[in-house]
Amino acid sequence: MKADKSQVTRLLKTAQGQINGILKMIEQDRYCVDISNQLMATQAILKRANKEIIGAHMKHCVHDALASDDAEKKIEEMIGVIDQLLK
Repeated sequence: MKADKSQVTRLLKTAQGQINGILKMIEQDRYCVDISNQLMATQAILKRANKEIIGAHMKHCVHDALASDDAEKKIEEMIGVIDQLLK
């Protein structure tokens, strides 16, 4: 993985802490909208982590593959990733 590991790790640990907080909110029967807001905030952090990983993949792995026989495979792989993101 070529992404900034400390950045991705920090984001994922933050999301993990938020998920633990959400679970406590559910156990405490907190207000649904408050829980939903925390879920959306966690999703935003996970998207940022994914963006970091995908961006680094494109800058390094895909870039390197374009100069080799692996280019078509990497392009198809990225099309698959983009397809998943758009669902």
